[in-house]
Amino acid sequence: MDPTRAFVRDVKRLIVKVGTAVVTRSDGRLAVGRLGSLVEQLQELNVQGYEVILVTSGAVGVGRQRLRYRKLLNSSFADLQKPQVELDGKACAAVGQSGLMALYDALFTQLDVASSQLLVTDNDFKDPEFRNQLSHTVNSLLALRVIPVFNENDAVSTRKAPYEDSSGIFWDNDSLAALLALELKADLLVLLSDVEGLYNGPPSDSKSELIDTYIKEKHDEQITFGDKSRVGRGGMQAKVKAAVCAATQIPVVITSGFTRDNILKVLEGKKVGTLFPTKGMLKEIVASTREISPRDMAVSARDCSRRLQSISSEERKKILLDIANALETNEAKIRAENEADVAAAQQAGYEKALVSRLTLKPGKISSLAKSIRVLANMDDPIGQILKRTEVADGLVLEKTSSPLGVLLIVFESRPDALVQIASLAIRSGNGLLLKGGKEAMRSNTILHKVITGAIPASVGEGLIGLVTSRDEIADLLKLDDVIDLVIPRGSNKLVSQIKASTKIPVLGHADGICHVYIDKSADMSMAKKIVLDAKIDYPAACNAMETLLVHRNLLKSAGIQDIIFELETKGVRIFGGSVASEELNLPKAESFHHEYSSMACTIEFVDDVHAAIDHIHCYGSAHTDCIVTSDDEVADIFLKQVDSAAVFHNASTRFSDGARFGLGAEVGISTGRIHARGPVGVEGLLTTRWILKGNGQVVNGDDGVVYTHKNLPL
Repeated sequence: MDPTRAFVRDVKRLIVKVGTAVVTRSDGRLAVGRLGSLVEQLQELNVQGYEVILVTSGAVGVGRQRLRYRKLLNSSFADLQKPQVELDGKACAAVGQSGLMALYDALFTQLDVASSQLLVTDNDFKDPEFRNQLSHTVNSLLALRVIPVFNENDAVSTRKAPYEDSSGIFWDNDSLAALLALELKADLLVLLSDVEGLYNGPPSDSKSELIDTYIKEKHDEQITFGDKSRVGRGGMQAKVKAAVCAATQIPVVITSGFTRDNILKVLEGKKVGTLFPTKGMLKEIVASTREISPRDMAVSARDCSRRLQSISSEERKKILLDIANALETNEAKIRAENEADVAAAQQAGYEKALVSRLTLKPGKISSLAKSIRVLANMDDPIGQILKRTEVADGLVLEKTSSPLGVLLIVFESRPDALVQIASLAIRSGNGLLLKGGKEAMRSNTILHKVITGAIPASVGEGLIGLVTSRDEIADLLKLDDVIDLVIPRGSNKLVSQIKASTKIPVLGHADGICHVYIDKSADMSMAKKIVLDAKIDYPAACNAMETLLVHRNLLKSAGIQDIIFELETKGVRIFGGSVASEELNLPKAESFHHEYSSMACTIEFVDDVHAAIDHIHCYGSAHTDCIVTSDDEVADIFLKQVDSAAVFHNASTRFSDGARFGLGAEVGISTGRIHARGPVGVEGLLTTRWILKGNGQVVNGDDGVVYTHKNLPL
């Protein structure tokens, strides 16, 4: 539950207002699918014991559509050539009201829920006796688990024109809903719209951001309202006016009626739509969350990264050493939080592979601290002169290493990734935003607290931001003007979703389908060691072997039988390709393009090294692939032709790791071909800048400039 929405725990009575834009389609007909979804949500809340009141618009729109149809049927061709007179709004309301209520009644009846219709006018509320009787009637209906359905009775309203007159106690169904919320002492008002909530600009503008908590003093003058609703009376401006009015006593949420289950999500405490809190709630929200927008978080990370770059190399080194010490000092706290995460994941029934990645095993904190110290003692990567060129006499050009800027890392399950990524970001001078999986929330929170606590105030703890809400990711992925690189670490689905959702460059890999190919000339004792290590050392790792390819000549060999026996003895489930499944009586693999991330693998036989290479190119993920052979010529073919980020000869795929490569740590493994490839350490988080030093030279059409372009020593 989001801390800003904790008030929903105390909600018993709620009013839901649905606007004409939600009730009807663009052609004026009733949106039966959306109404069905709405009714299902209200039925579920009714079953859960909530007292639900519905305020609905749409009668005028429905009636207009019906009357236009009837008029068309009864018109001659000559009548249709004449100028068409706009239909009377009150007549439309009278016709539409019965049809709208009939549909609600039919939908509720299908779900064994009773509903009732209450039509009111502005004049009714001027009578104190009416208000007392209304309250008594509604309380009686709610006690009987009946859902009251309110609508303004436009057919007999004394308003001059239902779409123009905004005088009186209420002036449209939004203000009616606000009035009823106060009159009937509701605990929450939900106003459903055709957009997700209130934005600080046009919702269609990609730069516009959803305002999740409306603060009148902050937002009142910032918002410019567009046109009113395409079919209803007021649009967003009317909803905000009604919400501000009701929020003097009860909280209000404006959210989309187009998004499935949004009412249920509001009651679950999820951050959907725009919350209009009461004054008392606002103080609690500010005190408990000190809310910072995704853009503010990214800007803060950029500002802090520039301060980090401005301090000396020794000072940056000291920050890393302080972090390593802080991790070891707080190991007991970190392990306690991690154990709580693991226990919760096991209780929730998560897969063993995920629980394995989630667990900080004994010695892991010490190992992480050691990696950070190795990183701290490496040469400073920032500002290194990579190339010096004399452009012309007295004009020297230098190509230097420089931080990328702000990184957004989205990772699943593995809290140790947070430590590696944070240390690499600091060493490379980058700002960092981190979003871990919900299953590791406690671990990530304590690790973030320990790490940022070691960052001096002169740099600022905003250097590393921890994103706690999944909803904020969508907003962050829009910030291509502030965030420079996104690195997703997790499932194929996660990586694919992020690539499809942002203009920001994305670095990473979707799958880790790694192969070991045993050639006919392989030392079978060596092959056995490599295969067992590649599969069993850490099956959930992305560099673990998923497919074992074997030269066809070894099909009946004792060495292969021994490897299969050892794998099965260790608990590895083995599946076969078309040849292996038939020859070795193994269950057939559903697909070669599959990452088990567990104690399972596929085995298949191929004709030779060329067939192995073709198989890897067809089914692999360009991550890490290995050949085991004593034939150097065959090995050379494999190493040169396999188009993967890492290609090994006679070594386990598990060596494909930033720390093992001597990079200190890794932010991830990239299978792309642009910028960085393979394990990405500090160098992968750097770009270059050009520094030109002269003494007054000008181009002036190149008149008198003698270009030398001479390479200079570093």
